[in-house]
Amino acid sequence: MKKEIGNDPSAFLQTAVLLAKDFAKDAAERDKIGGTAKKQRDAIRESGLLTILIPTEYGGEGQPWSVVLRIVRELAKADAALAHLYGYHFLHLTNPHVEGSEKQKKYYYTQSAKNNWFWGNSYNPIEPTLVGRKKGNQFIINGYNTFSTGAQDSDRLLISWVENPGDKNAYVGVIPTNRAGITVNDDWDGMGQRQTDSGSVTFENVVVEADEIFDDSASNEVPFTTFDAIISQIVLANVFVGSAEGALAEAREYTLKKSRPWFMSDYEKAIDDPFIQRRYGDFWIDMQAAVQLVEHAGKKVDEAWAKDRNLTEEERGETIIFTGAANAFGTKVALDLTSSMFEVMGARSATRKNNFDRFWRNVRTHSLHNPIEYKRKNIGHWVLTGEYPIPSGYS
Repeated sequence: MKKEIGNDPSAFLQTAVLLAKDFAKDAAERDKIGGTAKKQRDAIRESGLLTILIPTEYGGEGQPWSVVLRIVRELAKADAALAHLYGYHFLHLTNPHVEGSEKQKKYYYTQSAKNNWFWGNSYNPIEPTLVGRKKGNQFIINGYNTFSTGAQDSDRLLISWVENPGDKNAYVGVIPTNRAGITVNDDWDGMGQRQTDSGSVTFENVVVEADEIFDDSASNEVPFTTFDAIISQIVLANVFVGSAEGALAEAREYTLKKSRPWFMSDYEKAIDDPFIQRRYGDFWIDMQAAVQLVEHAGKKVDEAWAKDRNLTEEERGETIIFTGAANAFGTKVALDLTSSMFEVMGARSATRKNNFDRFWRNVRTHSLHNPIEYKRKNIGHWVLTGEYPIPSGYS
């Protein structure tokens, strides 16, 4: 049963705090096991947080992206995998809005709010491995897709396919995950984000109906139709920064309670060591900068999203600059903090039992999918020339 929260942003955040507190209890153990976090996914379903971005006229709570992103960051403090699934749920849910017709936007928002759907994907624009054969107004899909985040235990799948191998232009649509011919494979083997169910999905003569295929004829080529790449970047930026915040909190707790002073120092407690104090100071300073940048980028996303199909190329470009910067800097800070935290906790912290390395593994795994060097290059090009980056289907 979906929980009714109302429409107070602080209430949504408080719900996320309580969820994160519960998820943190066994996050380290679940990371070792991997697989589908069914119990936790159901807790998110029941929390009432899956519909908060849906406009009120379609049955949702009409919250801005900045509230969703703040919740992503809160969940990531405890469990980056669940935060990723939650943030990408909205990335997929809003695709009919971004790429489809007004009729499709209304239908999918309304039905998702009514049925409390959890969205996943089998969408890979870089490596199109799904091929669809046209049959009347339908497509018959065959093949497979990798990196299908959240496909396990989802209610709807965002999918993409081509009509012929090698085609550059892909079709995009939404289908029920339990449709005949779909097999969601339990084969995700990442060293991090181990409960994002990001394995492969196999399609064998899967039918896609005409009204499930996005109709972009009314909005093709307008800047807003590329907004999904922007959302992807800012969601992950908040996953990275939230992971770093969680790592810092865990490190501090460990240092206060368990760390021992270096035997050649004259300090009775590790927290009295000025080198440890200075390192924590660095962590905190970098963290504040990363948080401020993702929050500022989130506000830019809110402003751009509100423009809808009236969004200009310049407004899109400015949003890209800040979301790209937030992602690049958040990645840098998170990778540094999640690997350097062991220096202030000490040798006994680096055990499989503690599993503190999950913070680094989670950030490292997903940050590789969209290298920050290219974000830095794109931003540098803009600094020098004033030319905004153009988003692709992936970045």
